[in-house]
Amino acid sequence: MPALCRDCGAEPGDALACPGCGGRRIIRHPELFSLHIAHIDCDAFFASVEKRDRPELAARPVIVGGGARGVVAAACYVARIYGVHSAMPMFKALKACPDAVVIKPDFAKYVAASRQIRAMMERLTPLVQPLSIDEAVLDLAGTEALHGAPPAVVLARFAAAVEREVGITVSVGLAANRLLAKIAAGRDKPRGFCVIGAEAAALLAPEPVRLLPGVGPVLARRLAAMGMTKLGHLQALDDRTARARLGDDGPALVRRARGEDSHIVDPVRETKSISAETTFETDISQPTELERQLWRLTEKVAHRLREEKFAAGGVVLKLKTAGFVLHTRAHRFDFPTRLPDLLFEAARAMLAREADGTAFRLIGIGAQPLLPGDRADQPDLADPRSPRRIAAQEAIDALRARFGAKAVVRGRGL
Repeated sequence: MPALCRDCGAEPGDALACPGCGGRRIIRHPELFSLHIAHIDCDAFFASVEKRDRPELAARPVIVGGGARGVVAAACYVARIYGVHSAMPMFKALKACPDAVVIKPDFAKYVAASRQIRAMMERLTPLVQPLSIDEAVLDLAGTEALHGAPPAVVLARFAAAVEREVGITVSVGLAANRLLAKIAAGRDKPRGFCVIGAEAAALLAPEPVRLLPGVGPVLARRLAAMGMTKLGHLQALDDRTARARLGDDGPALVRRARGEDSHIVDPVRETKSISAETTFETDISQPTELERQLWRLTEKVAHRLREEKFAAGGVVLKLKTAGFVLHTRAHRFDFPTRLPDLLFEAARAMLAREADGTAFRLIGIGAQPLLPGDRADQPDLADPRSPRRIAAQEAIDALRARFGAKAVVRGRGL
């Protein structure tokens, strides 16, 4: 059976340990050297970057997140032993793991590491589709001549290079399609390398339906009510039965349960929204304080719009009450913009209708839909202040680019 030593790239045959380096991280699979779709997932990304920069925390449980009222952005694998996981309220995480080291997120540092890894991926193949800051899918078909090795070998070298050059670890899933590659990447974390081939249907059959990406708790409960809790139950349905019992999406769900997926790797990833939000240390009900928080978030969103060359066709306001009730309100612009003043004016008007003394624990703002940046802030005869607004923002951007983000601060942000 084809075999590969992940530590040195040798082919150890049937040996339990690699004859070349003595390593025991050996992959064996009948299709090891013929599969070419890979899913790469950084292991506990934010926490791993923090441990890289603070080696003394290597054996400690580390949680990256906000204050006592925030949520966990990432938890290292030591913290996960205690039951800590992403999106868990911070107070619950600290109750489960009181000895954890809590670190405030440093997104600039994480973005820098992500870009470094992304550049390494793009040296392997032009077909790289980012899925998030710490996750991507690659198609390495046709790259064997370029690299002088099949995709499995190239991916093992890549994982070792990330550890050596970036200082964090990744897990790799190798399969015939995107769905199976994603499932494979999650089966052997951390530092994993899992391969799924023709045995996919049999491998998936005993797994719970929640294993499938996109099957959330609501759909899982609906399936359970029909007696379908395992993927094998779905696999047994023909298209006619699946449509009758599960609706028009039923046949597609059954195909995915069998490990079938026709989605290609598309390097052009569509960004659907840009947003920012914050959870307060204590609930806020005063309109002026809510506006101050909203302005700070608006500046972040506007900066990202300009940086990523988008314009906002509308704005969405998000509020969560002290009782965890979520309110969302939306406004559509007549003309696209990426000026923080215009985004803020629209969001503030919606906030004024909600800030009736209700105590809120979270506020957020998003730009949606996103439109091409060249459509933003066109000259408007009905708004004579438009040219001055644009010029002022360009001057602020220039000063901040030269002297730092805090070089110029608007009064309402103080």
